[in-house]
Amino acid sequence: MFSRFLVSVMLVAWLGLSFLPLSSCGPTTPHDLFPRTPAANINVKAFSKYLSASAAIYLPNSIEFANHTVRWSNLEIPTPSVVVAPGTEQDVVEIIRFASKYDIPTLAYNGHHGSITTLGRMDYGIEIYLGQLNTIAVAKNGKTVTVGGGINSKKLTDALWAAGKQTVTGTCECVSLLGPALGGGHGWLQGHHGLVSDQFTSMNVVLANGDLKTIDASSDLWWGMLGAGHNFGIVTSVTTQIYEIEHSDWAIETIIFSGDKVEAVYDAANTYIVQNGTQSSDIINWSYWLNDASLDADKPVIIMYIIQEGVKSVDSKYTRPFHDLQPLTSIPQSGTYKDLANWTNIALESPPCQDFGFSNPRFPIYAKSYNTTAQKKAYELYASAVSGTDSPYYNSIFMFEDYASGGVRAHADGATAFGFRQDLMLAAPLIIYNGTDKATDVAVEKLGNQLREVIREGTGSAEVHSYVNYAYGNEGPESWYGYDTWRQDRLKGLKEKYDPKRRFSFYAPIA
Repeated sequence: MFSRFLVSVMLVAWLGLSFLPLSSCGPTTPHDLFPRTPAANINVKAFSKYLSASAAIYLPNSIEFANHTVRWSNLEIPTPSVVVAPGTEQDVVEIIRFASKYDIPTLAYNGHHGSITTLGRMDYGIEIYLGQLNTIAVAKNGKTVTVGGGINSKKLTDALWAAGKQTVTGTCECVSLLGPALGGGHGWLQGHHGLVSDQFTSMNVVLANGDLKTIDASSDLWWGMLGAGHNFGIVTSVTTQIYEIEHSDWAIETIIFSGDKVEAVYDAANTYIVQNGTQSSDIINWSYWLNDASLDADKPVIIMYIIQEGVKSVDSKYTRPFHDLQPLTSIPQSGTYKDLANWTNIALESPPCQDFGFSNPRFPIYAKSYNTTAQKKAYELYASAVSGTDSPYYNSIFMFEDYASGGVRAHADGATAFGFRQDLMLAAPLIIYNGTDKATDVAVEKLGNQLREVIREGTGSAEVHSYVNYAYGNEGPESWYGYDTWRQDRLKGLKEKYDPKRRFSFYAPIA
């Protein structure tokens, strides 16, 4: 399975990430570092003396700088002048204070998949690489865990699992906890507990003026941080609720269809899984459209993942309707929660978690169910663009994510800045290509928008409800954070209060 996709992608070299302590740069103390970066005349020496010994500064033309600025998507990438890897929360304070004083742009970074084109507006400044802030401390009462702002989802999942605990994190193993959470954050366990950000009880955040504040639900900023948090500060640590592992057993059945079954497949998904918003909290359904010449040499196949919690095999009431459609193949597997990422091809070692140098824009849109007419129309348009090994988009993936959503909708619509709690299904064409010129980028944007527009027409709504963590960049604040006037006014008010100079405005800016 995925043979063509995997082989073609794995031929591209991968740049790994690594850290270099200050003492390895040559000098033994921070303030003895190179005095300036050549790109933007930022005086590194002026603030390096305030950093901890565990902090690291990487300058252009070094291997470390290259490794820490490589992006998952090469479309409209930020171009920082220097990378600073803070070793403590106070280091982040010092960096932001310095940057604020001299009006230097900053951008926090940790992990993968933030590919929004608004990031390209950063043409110089300081990248703050948070990977060293990766501590994990479970509370004595076993109800919460406090983690560093750079913690990786897999590391947290593994540590909690070993302690008999779990919480809602992003699904992809290579993303950080906070990257998805600042935009709400979908996860395998959201049917029980809600979004990633719904689990948070407090956080330490460095504001635009360099102040380090501990905030919780008593702060007016709390609402904005949980859904539009990229706009207000840098979270250096967070305390989140954790839960006992209710079920160790998980199962999946991967059922693959030819494209001519598209309407029947999604009609079955509506009827037996989505069920008009009453989807069981123990069932998850993802699907991919992608090329696999070993199964269909001419057009993309439909890969249906049906995932169930608390069983060793997926209940036949979910799988039988799909078996009746005569799939190309069906593969059942069983294991634990920790196997989910590998089963769905988003583990640390999976191709989607590697930085291959491609351009990888997505064009997300939420819906309340699958419109089978729109699914067919979208499939035909997608297939016409990506089919055939001569297509520049051959390795693309059209993703459909249907999580259980009861836990998300259990929170009031206005509880946080996340604006689309009533939507049940997330569609996102991911156009993978080797971007070499502007004309190709324009053509991809046109294709992605056309695909998204087909799905929007099927929703019957004029609004584009777009998951900000997958955003392309042309959607706008209403599409990212909700169309209600009161939402936009509240976000603008918080922005004016906490970041009036718009220092945090590279990722899906409010205004």
